[in-house]
Amino acid sequence: MAVPAGAGSARPLPLLAVRLRPSDYATAVEINRQYLHRLSPDRLLHNFRKYAGLEPKAEIYGGWESDTIAGHTLGHYLSALVLTWQQTGDAEMRRRADYIVDELAEAQAKRGTGYVGALGRKRKDGTIVDGEEIFPEIMKGEIKSGGFDLNGSWSPMYTVHKVFAGLLDVHGAWGNAKALKVAEGLGGYFERVFTALSPAQLQEVLGCEYGGMNESYAELYARTGEPRWLRMAGLFYDNRVLDPLARREDKLANFHANTQVPKLIGLARIHELTGDAAKGTAARFFWETVTQHHSYVIGGNADREYFTEPDTIADHITEQTCEHCNTYNMLKLTRHLWSWQPDGALFDYYERAHLNHVMAAQDPSTGGFTYMTPLMTGADRAYSTTKDDAFWCCVGSGMESHAKHGESIFWESGDGTFYVNLYIPADADWAARKAAVALETGYPFTPEATLTFTKLRAGTFPVALRVPGWAGGKAQVSVNGKPEAPRIERGYAIVTRRWQAGDRIAITLPLDLRIEATPGNAQTVAILRGPLVLAADLGANEQKWERADPALVGGDVLAGFAATDAARALYQARGVARPADLSFVPFYRQYQRRSAVYFKHFSESAWTREEAAYNAEQARLKDIAARSVDVMFLGEMQPERDHNLVSELSYPVTYRARQGRDARSGGYLEFSMKVKPGPLVLQASYWGGERARDFDIFVDNVKIASQHLDNDQPGKFFDVEYPLPAALTRGKQSVRVKFVPRDRSTAGPIFGVRLYTAKPGATA
Repeated sequence: MAVPAGAGSARPLPLLAVRLRPSDYATAVEINRQYLHRLSPDRLLHNFRKYAGLEPKAEIYGGWESDTIAGHTLGHYLSALVLTWQQTGDAEMRRRADYIVDELAEAQAKRGTGYVGALGRKRKDGTIVDGEEIFPEIMKGEIKSGGFDLNGSWSPMYTVHKVFAGLLDVHGAWGNAKALKVAEGLGGYFERVFTALSPAQLQEVLGCEYGGMNESYAELYARTGEPRWLRMAGLFYDNRVLDPLARREDKLANFHANTQVPKLIGLARIHELTGDAAKGTAARFFWETVTQHHSYVIGGNADREYFTEPDTIADHITEQTCEHCNTYNMLKLTRHLWSWQPDGALFDYYERAHLNHVMAAQDPSTGGFTYMTPLMTGADRAYSTTKDDAFWCCVGSGMESHAKHGESIFWESGDGTFYVNLYIPADADWAARKAAVALETGYPFTPEATLTFTKLRAGTFPVALRVPGWAGGKAQVSVNGKPEAPRIERGYAIVTRRWQAGDRIAITLPLDLRIEATPGNAQTVAILRGPLVLAADLGANEQKWERADPALVGGDVLAGFAATDAARALYQARGVARPADLSFVPFYRQYQRRSAVYFKHFSESAWTREEAAYNAEQARLKDIAARSVDVMFLGEMQPERDHNLVSELSYPVTYRARQGRDARSGGYLEFSMKVKPGPLVLQASYWGGERARDFDIFVDNVKIASQHLDNDQPGKFFDVEYPLPAALTRGKQSVRVKFVPRDRSTAGPIFGVRLYTAKPGATA
């Protein structure tokens, strides 16, 4: 149920007022601070100056910053600088943020239109030019909008939003008036662009990812009070996605997940400012739906960036689960919802995702970040490197996430309640009570957390400590060392008394092991200890995992677990794992090691029946994976860019929650794939229920096969292998694979292409 505007009086203590004590969280902040120091503002500003007609002061970064999405990283960097200054007091962070604002103001003034940006536009000849040239075309109704491409620019409004948000963060942190002025100029520019469109044209443009533009305009309205900005916030409303959510309908399957989450954050902010009930309903229903029906055990969501059908997590445990940006945004949305009506269940989710996903997404040894956090057994987490040559979206959200681990620990509400939502060791100043508080804890590795009022203006007020739902009502509370019987309400243990300096309130939570099944599949399970997701440690990354996935067998699996080091949450599972005993460890700490998080759970009798078939299927999959040289996931943004896909009359499709791509008559699709010496096989995946269609397959412009599809294997996907002549790949590092439809036919759809080595003895 939506909560009326004005009810949201709960708010966190300012990040400026919180300082972390030693813990993995404090370490993450420090490593991230060093990472921010390592980055060069002038390199991130390269295109902003170049496209404004100013001389760049440093060379451009590689990776995404050298593509048409350039500039998104600078927006995240601005926000991360602000947060790190607030969290640590590092003056260099503030100096850099002010410097960047000055540079953006200069570039904006040079253009003279209000626009400032670094995004590019790829013309038909392949050259990349200033992306601003797409906006006059759009105003004239010349719109070519796809999921991530708008008139040749990669998610341009997403990129604009990141800069917009960074400017607003600088202004909000220390009142930098120039930052607000640049933001208003940017807002005015896009006001002219979007108000020139008809409703139908507007929806066409909004079919391309636009980030949280509605949130930024709403925030601009909150800062200035100008109604024009609120009207603009309302314009950024994607009917196709948001209307069903306002009606409490889950139609998220096959939508790109992170494209949607910022839209709901924007609706939440508009609801707070206007009381629009439908927008509040949509935001809350989206959160409930994603967290209960579309999320993995670590709190992340989406497989290969897309939502699947509800309660189908067990079918989508792959090497590309849990994009970090999604969780970064879901935690933002959670904070909004909690401020409307404090409820411990909201922070049960927050804690789960923050601890198990966000903390897994930074490598403490390098400061690098994951894009995906894979949950497929034996998968390697791929972190960005010290070469700083990636700049994926999740590098940007990563540098923000690890700048602010103190932001959600302590909260206060309008009725004077002091809340502890996260058990992270920290000190804080509580201005409302002229108080200083200290939270001491080894949680989640030890069960106790103690809050001490080291300084306080004495008075009567409630203190609320979150009791996680998994605690099963077994939490124990004490005040000044004596047992206390708190009031339990909405997931909190609440003690109201006259508090004075030196008082201590402590909570002890049961850190028991438990099994958690995936939504919709009771046979696929994970192991947790308190809030920690545990993983079977499968060894260092250097050793590829090429064995069958382990399974858990027995009626009482947990009886086989014994702690080997309870203080570090280390366990040994004996007699209940197949094919061998396993060591279990906290998942998030598996930075450079391979893990198993999900397990098929069998009874003894079921395992006897299933073992042969299960192991054979696992072996088949592992064999293909082990022999794979390159894999192409068609219809998905990043793989298509990584493989330099080009196409004509080709469209992404989704069947049975699998992404693919076709090419229509007169068109084609073509992409690069890596090769290696020796006999190779090209494998393509198709849907077995296609109507008749014919197409040819080429490798480096040599036809290797003609494919006919016609209801071949109804109701399922199937693979076709095409052995490659050795001469086609000899001496090469990559080839171009091309699918061309016959006249008046269609190529595919193709649901993935894989190149792998032929089995020993095969020839081509």
